[in-house]
Amino acid sequence: MNRPLKEPVSRRTILRGLGASVALPWLESLPTWGAENTVTAGTTQPPVRFACLFSGNGFHAGEWWARGEGQAMELGKVLEPLQPFREKLTFIDGLFNAEAKHGGIHSAQTGQLLSGAKLAPNGAVRSGTSMDQVMAQRIGSQTKVPSLVLGCEASLPNVHKNYSMIYSSHISWSSPTTPTPLELYPALAFDRLFRNEPGRADQSVLDAVLEEASNVRSQVSVADRHRLGEYLASVREVEQRIDRAGKDQRLQGWRPTLEEPNAPRPADGLPQDIDEHMRLMCDILVLAFQTDTTRICTLKLNNDWSQLRFPHLGVNGIHHLVSHSNDESWLKVNQFFVEQVAYIARRLGEIQEGERTLLDNTMLLYLSSMLHGGHHVDDLPAVLLGGGGGQVQGGRVLSYKGQPNRQICRLYLSLMDKMGVHLDRFGDAEESLAEV
Repeated sequence: MNRPLKEPVSRRTILRGLGASVALPWLESLPTWGAENTVTAGTTQPPVRFACLFSGNGFHAGEWWARGEGQAMELGKVLEPLQPFREKLTFIDGLFNAEAKHGGIHSAQTGQLLSGAKLAPNGAVRSGTSMDQVMAQRIGSQTKVPSLVLGCEASLPNVHKNYSMIYSSHISWSSPTTPTPLELYPALAFDRLFRNEPGRADQSVLDAVLEEASNVRSQVSVADRHRLGEYLASVREVEQRIDRAGKDQRLQGWRPTLEEPNAPRPADGLPQDIDEHMRLMCDILVLAFQTDTTRICTLKLNNDWSQLRFPHLGVNGIHHLVSHSNDESWLKVNQFFVEQVAYIARRLGEIQEGERTLLDNTMLLYLSSMLHGGHHVDDLPAVLLGGGGGQVQGGRVLSYKGQPNRQICRLYLSLMDKMGVHLDRFGDAEESLAEV
């Protein structure tokens, strides 16, 4: 049985310290998630979260597939890392973004992926407000951070075949002319979640709020003390890994002629290895959802027309060039990206929120802007993981091949509706996908 609270501590209690604040995770002793949640107003149900992960250049042409249902679902080799989550997975086949056909090149197929908008050519920059930012503008005020926009590869400023490469570098757009600022630095993303003064990085977030955490621990149930301890430990672990990444001298696939730096190294830089960089961003996404600091996140694992390298996989060549090979190296790279999705799903599934897990309360959408490296856009790859607070049934393959009205924006209407954002139209879609 839960212990009665001595003080009026609620779900919206924030642990505060000098220059830092940490939101509490779900605890059974706390009365509610807050009536401001439009999806679960007046209940003790956790809110629904949405995340979109993106990787560029598509996938192995012969190994992106799924068939069957539930535990009997079979997955192509690209999706093998998602085997443990088949019952929570919806494979969506045959959706189409009509505007992606214009230009026939990477940037013309990516800048409108989450909006379905027409892109301005001739080096100009004009797209459409993306579905994540439509939600952030309507329900983002319910959380400390309206939306989190993360990335693992810097934006490209040039023009390629008449289209700005800004389109290849951003999937989140705050307005038709404004790509949402992309946070590439794990330390700064972490600060945005937990620090009130991002410039103050001289003290651990947990050290700053430890006194208030002790006060809350004394007022909740035994089970909640255990949950709170695990949560605070995970925050500390991410803090420590960010600190190590900033000091690490590992380099991505090459060695410079200068063995030691001849100038002071910046305190907060990008991790030097893409595997560590991606994993840190995945952990930050999980922490953001676990603390209810935000309910909306996009994580761009790389650009379309990506220049990333993968020496840790034993793969030579940059991502974009490898994508045209369709060989074993390309399959390794594909699986590496899908492993990030699987890692997030596993972490979310380990966090209990009442009768459900955080994965059960999340919709995790994984997309690319083309099916394979041949720029095929008539059949966009899409996988949805999680339960959306009981609103999404997993273990299914939904195919829209050969059907009319198969706009990918219909999928976005469905997902926004489950987040409490109800629109009559979005992009080129006027109705949602009833099956999702």
